[in-house]
Amino acid sequence: MIGRMRNFVCLFVAAFCCALSAASQNAPPTQPPPQPPPSTDIFLVSLNARRAGQLAFGQPINITRREGYDNQPSFLPGGEELLYTSQRGEQTDIYRYDLRRHGDGAHAQLTATAESEYSPTLMPGGAGFSVIRVEVDKRQRLWKFPFAGGQPALVLEQIKPVGYHLWIDPHTLALFILGTPNTLQLVDARNEKAEVIVENIGRSLHLIPRGRGQFSFVHKVSKDEWHVKSFDPWTKRIETIVRTLPGSEDLAWLLDGSLLMGQGAKLYRFDPRTKKSGWQEVADFSAAGLQEITRLSISPRGDQLAFVALPVPESLPQRKIF
Repeated sequence: MIGRMRNFVCLFVAAFCCALSAASQNAPPTQPPPQPPPSTDIFLVSLNARRAGQLAFGQPINITRREGYDNQPSFLPGGEELLYTSQRGEQTDIYRYDLRRHGDGAHAQLTATAESEYSPTLMPGGAGFSVIRVEVDKRQRLWKFPFAGGQPALVLEQIKPVGYHLWIDPHTLALFILGTPNTLQLVDARNEKAEVIVENIGRSLHLIPRGRGQFSFVHKVSKDEWHVKSFDPWTKRIETIVRTLPGSEDLAWLLDGSLLMGQGAKLYRFDPRTKKSGWQEVADFSAAGLQEITRLSISPRGDQLAFVALPVPESLPQRKIF
């Protein structure tokens, strides 16, 4: 009797373990594996602003021709160098590209941390650059790195999660703060005092040329209605500039005060002084094989345009712009 009972208990335990094992194998993972960012490249295009408001563009040159994520170009003063974000391993780091050099020697890695850094931006004064850093515990906070080397430091300790940022002056920032909804916030870096300006904004934050700290942002009023708007940090006044191209949110300001925006393989221009004309096509790079132009950046002299696009075929030529 005892032997039969022992056999029954053993069979029950074995059946329970098998059922538990099968259930664990069929159960969905508690957290899906992270998806790698898309493979994108950064392109340079020479830009010439002619008389009567005409623009002339050169051929797009791929400066990061490789498989992987290269994004978020940002020119440095003088326009001969730019910063960008690149993933070449487990995380993203910040690189600098020198337009005066050739080949691999034009690229220099500036950060090599265990965390990911995004959105490299020159800081007021020019001694360093600020980034959005995804820390080990997944907090997204604003950090700064010195160009001369040395340890990075926090810019804002309490404010998070930061998605994108713009320096207005040495102590004032416009921040895209992630949330439900995302918000535009004006922050004093000295005391971390934050003021919510508007909800549901896009990632594109830019100083307006010849302004007194006024900057533009994209207000996503609804799913299908996005507007480029301006904000004056001194008067707190918001003004609508123009409705965006459908589905586009990345833009750049030309030195003459007009806007550039990409859609597909084309560039469009809007001049606030002649609002009735709307967005006008000024360049078509479809013949070069480009797709999905985003993340535009104009050099300080206004003679170079950097943007991000999907990779082009390897057969296309790669030249150097001086």
